[in-house]
Amino acid sequence: MLKKWSFLIVIIAVVSASCSKYQKLLKSSDMDLKYEAAIAYYDDEKYEKAMALFEELIPLFRGTDRAEKVYYCYTYCNFQLSLLYSAAYHFKKFSTTYPLSDHAEETLFMYAYSNYLLSPIPTLDASETNNGIDALQFFINTYPEHELVDSSNVLMDKLRNKLEEKSYLNSKQYFKIFKYKAAIISINNTLIDYPETEYREELIFLILKSNFLLSENSVKKKKLERINNTIDAYYTFVDSYKESKYLKEAQTIFTKVSEMRNDFKLKNS
Repeated sequence: MLKKWSFLIVIIAVVSASCSKYQKLLKSSDMDLKYEAAIAYYDDEKYEKAMALFEELIPLFRGTDRAEKVYYCYTYCNFQLSLLYSAAYHFKKFSTTYPLSDHAEETLFMYAYSNYLLSPIPTLDASETNNGIDALQFFINTYPEHELVDSSNVLMDKLRNKLEEKSYLNSKQYFKIFKYKAAIISINNTLIDYPETEYREELIFLILKSNFLLSENSVKKKKLERINNTIDAYYTFVDSYKESKYLKEAQTIFTKVSEMRNDFKLKNS
């Protein structure tokens, strides 16, 4: 037990000494010492300590031969500490401040990649996803021959898939909350924006079902039009998906809506 406490005391003493040393370093006016320490912390992946030192050195080393390295390391400290908004800003700024740097292309890609990582799940706001796409496209346009262009295209596809899924989910949500007119409009927009979507079959069926449910609960003035829209939607669906898992339900809808049209014509003849 005594040995255990002795060990803990030694650890606490070492940590305290280390903290004390770092605090003295922060208060030091020796910029060369701070620079060497910042690089050492950075190389040891102690990014929080390195970042505080680099942040102080950036304005002091501006215009010197150390300025580029200080700022480059600082940008990566932000990234490694998951400060992605800040990282994206500084990666972009580095690439424009030092356009002739060996790191200019890399940091512009990291600007795009940071924006990619900021993209949330499809159910949340799509602004960051669009920003990620724009940033990746900017990198591709700026360095079209770069070896990371293929990777950038892969990342863009992933972000576009998120937008596609968001559009699909929004369309389904209108259907779920019984807003069938809005569902039809939203679904058609999704199909226009993403004609090759993996959800195409389901969405075309939902157009059919939305039209049918609209016609069932329609006022007399619009009923025949909505019945005919349902029939048109049925033919569009069955012409496209003859083996669909929704085919049986689609045929049931067609039978019902055909009866509705006959009844309507009899009552209004």
